[in-house]
Order: sequence, then structure tokens, then C-alpha cells
Amino acid sequence: MTSTTDHPHPGGPHPAGDTLATGPAPTSRPDASTARDGQGAAPQSVTVDSVLEEFFDDAISHADAYGPDYTALWQSLRSASEGGKRLRPLLLTGVYDQLGGSDPALAATIGAAVELLHTAFVVHDDVIDHDVVRRGRLNVSGTFAQRARTEGADEARAENLGAAAGILAGDLALTGAHRLVAFSAAPSGTRRDLVRLFDHAVYVTAAGELSDVRYSLDLAPVGLADIVAMAAHKTAVYSFELPLQAGAVLAGADLRTIEWLSHVGRLLGTAFQLLDDLDGVFGDEQTTGKSALTDLREGKLTPLMAHARQTDAWPTISRFVGDADLTHDGVDAVREALEAAGSKTFIEDFAAEHLASARRLADEISLPDGFTGWFESVTRDLARRAA
Repeated sequence: MTSTTDHPHPGGPHPAGDTLATGPAPTSRPDASTARDGQGAAPQSVTVDSVLEEFFDDAISHADAYGPDYTALWQSLRSASEGGKRLRPLLLTGVYDQLGGSDPALAATIGAAVELLHTAFVVHDDVIDHDVVRRGRLNVSGTFAQRARTEGADEARAENLGAAAGILAGDLALTGAHRLVAFSAAPSGTRRDLVRLFDHAVYVTAAGELSDVRYSLDLAPVGLADIVAMAAHKTAVYSFELPLQAGAVLAGADLRTIEWLSHVGRLLGTAFQLLDDLDGVFGDEQTTGKSALTDLREGKLTPLMAHARQTDAWPTISRFVGDADLTHDGVDAVREALEAAGSKTFIEDFAAEHLASARRLADEISLPDGFTGWFESVTRDLARRAA
């Protein structure tokens, strides 16, 4: 292998010997097993973070040609990609390693693509939810809106610039993710399979996001099953199904294993989203990076709230859900009511049931011993959140 990504630059590929005026020429990355620092030093390993670092370095280095605002947009997008736990790349590389994958640099490149996809969804989700803070700091939209205010723009125009920046930054991350896959060093057939997986993830996630916003209008009754399906579409497919299946495809796994990972990923991802919804109300802002006020003010119809609607506590809870002026005292009142109604326990148990179902599926397929142990550790980590 000579390159983990033949054209990682932001301008896309160009014909050999032809550098377009609208973008930088292609760059290449040496193989992880041979890359040296030019002084005879030990080989430099290619990691998810190093792939992302090169991706953003290259983009930012060429953005000046399009003005300082564009450079700032890429810098803000880079900031949005930092600080996460890299859950999705870890799932991908974990599956890849356990199924016998032997090219960690290639796995790192596809893992970086999954992380960019996640960044795209996060940035767009913040625009949709009108959030300006992510992980305890201003997000892309918040950064640009604040800059506009500082320069003298009124509130409406500042917010408009922030929303535009968020949409554009998310678009850049989305196309960047697909480009890393399309120009990776994977065999052509593998690349096609990966592109299909990425395309499917975007397709389903968009459906889930639309349902999420639609349900929050509260125009018609929505059942718990529909809300759980929405959560699975919005998060489980791209956060669990995609990385698990992509790791298996890269490792050359058989179709049965890849399909099995789709089912398992859906179960694990749904459990993850159920627990994430709990964190959205009961989690500590310093840990989650997102205020408990956000989802409650937006009136998000989560499985947690769907259960609460069926209890005697709902008249109390409903006074606070969707209140744009909700205070932390109101959040405390909602928390107490949800616990008293049994809604918190219900969601914890529901998530645990999904994890148990995933474990049962693991008994139905023959996998390497190492994979079985790795999979158990993944479900165990999620189970701790449900405990």
C-alpha cells in the first residue's frame, strides 16, 4: 500500500499534472509501515487523529485563498471534531482487529471518515436545535454568531450567519467523510461496499432527524414504538451499524457476519440512544457537554418523555417541557417527577433489554474468541451506563 488516502485534500481529486485554480493539488500519505520523519527515525503510525489532523491542516492551508471567513469556518469545524470519545472509530477498528484485519492505517482512514460523518451530523443537529454550545464551548454556529455580534450585526443577522456557517461546515464534513472513503487505499470492491454503507447511514439518519423535529411539534399522538424507531434511525445506524459493518467489510468478513453486525449494531445503538436521552435530562453538563435545559426547552419527544406521558406525573412534567424560559429549578422538578413516575427506571430497563438481546444474538454465530471477548466488553461498558 502506498497511500491510505490518495486525495485527502479539501478540493477533491484533480487529473494528474493538472492543478485547478479552485483547489489544491492532490497529496499522498506514505504507508504507516514505512513513513519516517526524514531523519531515519522510527516509522510513524497512522491513527484516526493523525488522519483528521492532516485533513484539517490541508483544508485550512488552502482556505486563505477564499478569504478569512472561510479559514475561520474550517478552523471552527476542526474544533467541532475535537474533544469527543472517538466511540465510532473505536468500534470500527475494534471489529477490524478482532476479525483479522492487518492494515491499521487503512482502518484509521475509514475510522476518520466515520468520525467526520459524526461531526457533520452534530453540527447540523445543533443548527436544527438552535444550540450554540457543544461540549461546554461555542459550536460552529455560536462562534460565527458571536463574531457577527462583536462586529456590530443585530441579533437576527448574527443568528442567520451562525446558522449558515453551521450548515456549510456540516456539508464540508459530510463530503469530506465520503471523500476519505472514495480515495482510500481499499480495493475497489471494498470501497464500493463502504460507500454504500455510508450512503445508507446518511439516508436513514436524515429520516430519523426529520421525524425527531416533526414529533416535537406535538401535532398528533406518537407511540413509544415510533419514537424508539426514530431514535434508532437518527443515531443507531450511523453510530453503531455503520462502524461495525465497515470494520467487518474492511477485514473481508463473510456476508453472514456483516448482516449479523447490522442487527447487533441496531440493538446496541438503540440502547446507547436511550441512555443518551437519560443523560440529556439527568446528566451532568460538565460531563456530557450539553445543558439539560436544551432538550427540555425544545420539547424533544424522547422515549423517556413518551413513557412519562402515560403516567400521572405528566401534568406536572408537561408544564416545563417546551418552555423556552425553563430554569434549572424547573429541570430539577422534571427530574424528580420522572423518577417518581418510574420513567427513568423504565428507560434504564429498556436499554438493558436491548443489550441482553444483543448478547443473545452473539450466541447464534461463530466468531473468533477474541471478538467474543471484545464484544462482551462493549456491551458491558454500555450496561454500566444503564446501571
